Amino acid sequence: MRLLASFVLGFLLVFEVAAQELDSLRAANRELDSLYIAEVENPLERTKVLHAEPLYIDLIRDLGARKGEREWNLGIGLTDNLRYDTYQALIEYEWAPIDRLGLEIEVPMTIIAPYRKEKRDTVPSSRIESLKTAVQWSFFVSEKLKSSIALGYINELEFSDLNEFGNPLVRGNVYNPFLISAKRWGNNYHTLVYTGPRLEQNFQKKMWHLSYDLHTSFHYMISGTRNFIGVEVNNSWADKKVDTVVRPQMRVGVSPNFLIGILGGVPIHRDNQRFSMFMRLIWEPGARH
Repeated sequence: MRLLASFVLGFLLVFEVAAQELDSLRAANRELDSLYIAEVENPLERTKVLHAEPLYIDLIRDLGARKGEREWNLGIGLTDNLRYDTYQALIEYEWAPIDRLGLEIEVPMTIIAPYRKEKRDTVPSSRIESLKTAVQWSFFVSEKLKSSIALGYINELEFSDLNEFGNPLVRGNVYNPFLISAKRWGNNYHTLVYTGPRLEQNFQKKMWHLSYDLHTSFHYMISGTRNFIGVEVNNSWADKKVDTVVRPQMRVGVSPNFLIGILGGVPIHRDNQRFSMFMRLIWEPGARH
């Protein structure tokens, strides 16, 4: 009986010590979170709320961007299609000329690698996709609600395929207004909705094509860091059909101004596309004021 009582007493003591250690760890994490959030949401500058930014459909600039912020992105990806592989690359520069206004220039490229049994003329051609220019205005930023809302517009001047490049040089244009709404729940959990229509104009065929995008994301940001794990769901409606791709992802900070984002893509409907992967290298030079 004494042995049992000693065992129970020892177990309770160990449990109490473990509980105290866990409480200490939680307190330390809360302090780290508070310090990092305070660094981003500097009360001496204009109000800005920390939000996790999705990695595939990324934002033009941080919501609530402050004047002088800037960022370079280099993206590379691979998509396994039913008849060919698609290799993607992009280079992107974004900056904030004034508070809450973000601008972006991006040049994406696609290389098509057909499978051996496929003839080159039966699959799409490689191409420099377009010259993308974009603007984003955060018109609502609430530190109390931990929420931000922004309006934006992307214009894509589409180039011809490489096998007929220059004849003509530009084949069309895409008009893409969008709305973004984001909220942070507590210190660690982040949600975001990105939505808007895409209207594509083909100059040669004199045709128009309308689609509608709805992208949602959920992220958990690791305490006291810029690292996160999460998932992005990309939906596109066109011609009475919907294409949905689920993209699990993670972002890791290598240094104070350099981050790496890695994500996969799993299509819900596999009519044309199978698994994909994408990596984004993010460099943030010091802000210019």
